[in-house]
Amino acid sequence: MRRRPTGDWTRRDLVRVAGCFLAAADARGQAPWWRRTLRWGQTNISEEDPLSYDIDWWRAHWKRTRVQGVIINAGGIVAFYPSPNPLHYRARFLRHRDLYGELTRAAHEDGLAVLARMDSNRASEEFYRAHPDWFAHDAEGRPYRAGEHYIDCIDGPYYEEYLPAILREIIAWERPEGFTDNSWSGLERDQICYCSSSRERFRQATGHELPRRQDWDDPIWRAWFDWSRKRRLEIWDLNNRTTRQAGGPDCLWVGMLSGDLTGQGRRLRDIKAISERSEFILLDDQGRNEATGFQRNAELGKRLHGLAGWDKLMPESMATYQRAPTFRKASAAPAEARMWMYAGFAGGIQPWWHHVGAWQPDRRQFETAGPVFEWHAANEAWLVNRRPVASVGVVYSDINADFYGRDEAEERVARPYYGVIQALVRARIPYLPVHADHIERDGGELAALVLPNLAAMTDAQLEAVRRYAARGGGLIATGETSLCDRWGEPRTDFALGEIFGVRFTGRRHGSLGEAESWTGTDHTYLRLHPDAGPGVYGPRAPQPGPPGPRHAVLEGFEKTDVIAFGGLLVEVEAAPGTIVPLTWIPHFPAYPPEFSWMRTPRTAIPALVLQEATRRAYLAADLDRRFARDNLPDHGDLLANLIRWAVRGRVPVEVRGPGLLDCHLYRQQDRLILHIVNLTSTGAWRAPVDELIPVGPVQIRFRLPAGVRGRRARFLVSRGETAALRQGEWAVIRIASVADHEVIVLE
Repeated sequence: MRRRPTGDWTRRDLVRVAGCFLAAADARGQAPWWRRTLRWGQTNISEEDPLSYDIDWWRAHWKRTRVQGVIINAGGIVAFYPSPNPLHYRARFLRHRDLYGELTRAAHEDGLAVLARMDSNRASEEFYRAHPDWFAHDAEGRPYRAGEHYIDCIDGPYYEEYLPAILREIIAWERPEGFTDNSWSGLERDQICYCSSSRERFRQATGHELPRRQDWDDPIWRAWFDWSRKRRLEIWDLNNRTTRQAGGPDCLWVGMLSGDLTGQGRRLRDIKAISERSEFILLDDQGRNEATGFQRNAELGKRLHGLAGWDKLMPESMATYQRAPTFRKASAAPAEARMWMYAGFAGGIQPWWHHVGAWQPDRRQFETAGPVFEWHAANEAWLVNRRPVASVGVVYSDINADFYGRDEAEERVARPYYGVIQALVRARIPYLPVHADHIERDGGELAALVLPNLAAMTDAQLEAVRRYAARGGGLIATGETSLCDRWGEPRTDFALGEIFGVRFTGRRHGSLGEAESWTGTDHTYLRLHPDAGPGVYGPRAPQPGPPGPRHAVLEGFEKTDVIAFGGLLVEVEAAPGTIVPLTWIPHFPAYPPEFSWMRTPRTAIPALVLQEATRRAYLAADLDRRFARDNLPDHGDLLANLIRWAVRGRVPVEVRGPGLLDCHLYRQQDRLILHIVNLTSTGAWRAPVDELIPVGPVQIRFRLPAGVRGRRARFLVSRGETAALRQGEWAVIRIASVADHEVIVLE
């Protein structure tokens, strides 16, 4: 491989890259700030900061980290300017200072965009005593509180009158480019407000009194749930009307969203509708959890871009302090913070460093973002204005999370979804999250769709799946997919049963949650068919079944007749002509060892049902959920085999070599861009990472689409390039090593 510095480009290279980067520019000339501001910084100001805020140092840090925009605390719960409104609480040590104004003017002098940060969810006791009817109350008339503060009601004058006035005041004071607010959506769904405004609004909208408690089966509570989500969209639109009227058409109010698959429903946020109506999305999702790893950040970026569109920018708050457990004054391990950033880049997310407080006793955290942001600035042209390339879609929906998941959404919905994602990452198969309402729009070019426990489905979603199947697309459904209606109410049989060749018997085996094989009833297995035969090393089985060739989905399991299970199985009858390569083995004692033997070593209860010609699979055993929970390689391998079979081997890229690599493929005009994130580390599944483990060599085979020549590859991290070897429709390259991440541009 011949190496050269990335600065040694030809004039042709520079012209082509510049043309790509500017493709999204506004036809009027320069693109608005929300199309061109890629890197952000935020010092979340605390009350003591006005005493000693070192603005000169922070301006130098803005420049060093190459940020193009900053987020500056303005008002809401605390005002950092001398607000003339007597109820707008000023920071305790603000005195006569205008810290918001000083920082905004400094940022504008440096050519940076400014988002004024708000926190509109709560207010002081003084405010509450002045307007108690503006605040949320429980059914007994007691105000909802968060610590010493009182929570405002999203249905009343606080949101309708007071906050719009504060937004206009801040714009008049020192004009920001826009506003953000990470606590904008009021009470969560398990808390109902019974103030006079909420009572009257709900009565006018529905003709009903407010429900007395959360009850998923109560039609009035369901009406309240939908009404509450619509109310938050009304507030989103009201805030945007206010800021645009006062600050001009590009003065956006962009709120803030998190990336939790199930959490937005708890907060009554319609993330699909919000993503579609917002020109710019801010993500408040600062680091990984051990259940889903760094790869969730890439998944999050792709999932929300799928809702909002790939032309929109999506910066994410990336903490440089210690998150888990949270110590906001202690620096995060640099490798941990940076890996979260790199994973976000792989999913189309832009960087946004974040500190709590304008000074830190642990100053190591100020060195974390610099190298990452400098690399991002040097390579930004390849990180935006591109479209994902994949052959597999993983389908999800908010109604499934809310009305099927209900109070067990983590187990019922999130784990099955992330189990499939983890299997795809481990198999290095590029994928796309696909909302169930967008199957027709986004599924057309995908070879297969996976429906992980997508139980609650609307009639329109069901018809979209049927049409996708009729066009010849491969399908994999797991668990209770299509077994509930839009409200999560159970059906007597699968609505998609005819598609997958199964009928629900009405019985289930096993349970959700942690497998308790020692004391519970979860010491279960899955039997592979037919038996492996006598050629496998080991003693002869006492009652062997007839051996024979196995289906391709069981590749790699040649030396075993069973794999561990321990999960929930939905019992089905398989239609004639289908293939059943896996069956269920019921529980038997695990302890004491003298009694640990299979009472029923064979059953006819299907765990997996296949239709070979149409490449449709129904997985009755919840291996997707178990893989997310247990991380057993057998479960991940079987899921990956199923997916490769469903897509008929038509994957767009093959990555071979050691390590756990998360691979995301994009197309940008006449080039392919592959972003590899190396998840192999000392803390791959337990934070924090404090040492990176390089892996290699890695061989990559790109399946070349029309219009991509695939003659040379450039490496944006290791700073080199190599010629590609053409093998029919494939272009093949080799990388010696990947440390944290690598971006390959194939042209």
